[in-house]
Amino acid sequence: MAAAKKKKYEVTQDFTDLQDKNKVYRKGDTYPKPGNKKVAPERLKGLLEGDNKQGRPVIKEV
Repeated sequence: MAAAKKKKYEVTQDFTDLQDKNKVYRKGDTYPKPGNKKVAPERLKGLLEGDNKQGRPVIKEV
């Protein structure tokens, strides 16, 4: 049985991750850094859908 493939995300708007020691992400970066870091589904949803301090999506699935 194959393992589930981990989803990958790309930053679409510069932002500072206030939930990860103020790590700065720039447009075009991969999210999260490092790539094997676990991120809560609620956090991903907020960044994907704009439920965050910027009020807009800052990452997209690639």
